[in-house]
Amino acid sequence: MGKTVRLTMAQAVTHFLKKQMTVIDGKTVPIFGGVWAIFGHGNVAGIGEALYQVRGELTTYRAHNEQGMAHAAIAYAKASFRQRFMACTTSIGPGALNMVTAAGVAHVNRIPVLFLPGDVFANRAPDPVLQQIEDFGDGTVSANDAFRPVSRYFDRITRPEQIISALKRAMQVLTDPLDCGPVTLSLCQDVQAEAFDYPESFFEERVWTTRRPRPDVDELASAIALIKRSEKPVIIAGGGVLYSQATKELTEFADAHGIPVVVTQAGKSAIDERHPLALGSVGVTGTSAANAIAEEADLLIAVGTRCQDFTTGSWALFKNETLSILGVNIAAYDAVKHDGLALVADAREGLKAISEGLAGWKAPAALAAKAEKEKKIWTEAAAKAMATTNAALPSDAQVIGAVTRTIGGENAIALCAAGGLPGELHKLWPATVPGSYHMEYGFSCMGYEVAGGLGAKMAHPDKDVIVMVGDGSYMMLNSELATSVMLGLKLNIVLLDNRGYGCINRLQMGTGGANFNNLLKDSYYEVMPDIDFRAHAESMGAIAVKVSSIAELEQAIIDSKKNDRTSVFVIDTDPLITTEAGGHWWDVVVPEVSSREEVNKARADYVKARAAQRIG
Repeated sequence: MGKTVRLTMAQAVTHFLKKQMTVIDGKTVPIFGGVWAIFGHGNVAGIGEALYQVRGELTTYRAHNEQGMAHAAIAYAKASFRQRFMACTTSIGPGALNMVTAAGVAHVNRIPVLFLPGDVFANRAPDPVLQQIEDFGDGTVSANDAFRPVSRYFDRITRPEQIISALKRAMQVLTDPLDCGPVTLSLCQDVQAEAFDYPESFFEERVWTTRRPRPDVDELASAIALIKRSEKPVIIAGGGVLYSQATKELTEFADAHGIPVVVTQAGKSAIDERHPLALGSVGVTGTSAANAIAEEADLLIAVGTRCQDFTTGSWALFKNETLSILGVNIAAYDAVKHDGLALVADAREGLKAISEGLAGWKAPAALAAKAEKEKKIWTEAAAKAMATTNAALPSDAQVIGAVTRTIGGENAIALCAAGGLPGELHKLWPATVPGSYHMEYGFSCMGYEVAGGLGAKMAHPDKDVIVMVGDGSYMMLNSELATSVMLGLKLNIVLLDNRGYGCINRLQMGTGGANFNNLLKDSYYEVMPDIDFRAHAESMGAIAVKVSSIAELEQAIIDSKKNDRTSVFVIDTDPLITTEAGGHWWDVVVPEVSSREEVNKARADYVKARAAQRIG
């Protein structure tokens, strides 16, 4: 049987995690960047004691909010291109459930994170315990069952030896480019403390490397033939290009075959946007250049993207009736969407194989000429949108312009999540190196920004991490600002205050709705809130300043470069102004019947726009 070592189940978990390794730039490093923990009665005695014993080899980080720490872990893995990741442990009940929203973020975005929530007693002797949810019809249910639909793999550990197979399966999922996503191992609190004679071999060092499936020969031949028949192809680059580290191959592919490249939210920074064939963002938040090319395309080469509705303009962007789709994706599920011809492969290996098969072939020169013309038009429009202003309430785009002029560049990472800012950043942020743009827009989760900034900074402590966040999202989850100060990880947080949910207010207006319950002034109140965000940020240890103009913002950012901790810049902005150039219709259903004429008109426009959708 071999030698064994007697450990508690929780100790077995921590000893196993510290022995999992990966190789980055030729150097073997721990694959877990640490463990986030908020302790309670469901994990403090078990996993808490076990983490203490390995604190010199596996760092434990204390957070202020369970959802926040999970967002930080997700951002860490995303910023690491999924090569490294983190674990998160909580008590049972509310502590665990606070991570479920973040698990949804990780699941949608295919990001690895290991959730280790405490659970009820497996022996059920003291049931019901504090914070336990009881199901009247199922004695096996606990609050942690909420993780099931948002986990790639879920397991409840009711015996100490079960952790052996569960951790092995967890690592397979966390490191598999196809199955990659969140794993939840629900740890019953009594079992955490139970001992078992574990095989010593279970704790041997294991090095995990990226699996790179190559294309099927027949699929590859069909893909090459399809491209050769096209006259107006366009490449849509998604996050899979970055996770595959295929950015070099993408650029070489575009150069060799004269095909324009447009990017999704997750794929932005997959190609240097200064490249003549790089047309920027596509779809609902797309540049005018990217969308002009996409509308006429007869072939979409969708590389590493799941073709979300924002990317496809709710599948109404592509107007060419002869359109075909080639899905180059490690997941067949994504590759075949909308009757696409599938090339199931790693993005890097797929692009290399296709390019070799296309040797000597190039798209018609007219395509590159049109791309150049459209890009020039867009570049001028973008510069106009981001130009400095003396307006009392600047636009989001003008704030972005100030940031790019003062702290942007190859050493910067722009990070955001929800609201109106993702649309403006997707169009306007000048991403030049892989990872310089970090957007959580698969789940569009408000509250990701500050915690996500912390995770990105942990992954890249040498980078200037710029968090762009609106007042609405900041109010939802800001506690990890204090954690960034505590850990000595400087963030640059630009807080745009438009006094409400400006993005949804604009959507409400665009669908004919009355201004209602989004901006503070349009909500029910006894006393109008007047929140001092500068004072709030300072109270959590940050250096904060409130500026009254774009010029003041630029100077404040320049002055902050000498600051030794997180710096927050608060600026009031206009809730209604967005960049007019670019963009596309998005399918948001408008009521068929209303007493308001504005809604009836919006419904008529909606029906007309919907007629352009591709169905199937």
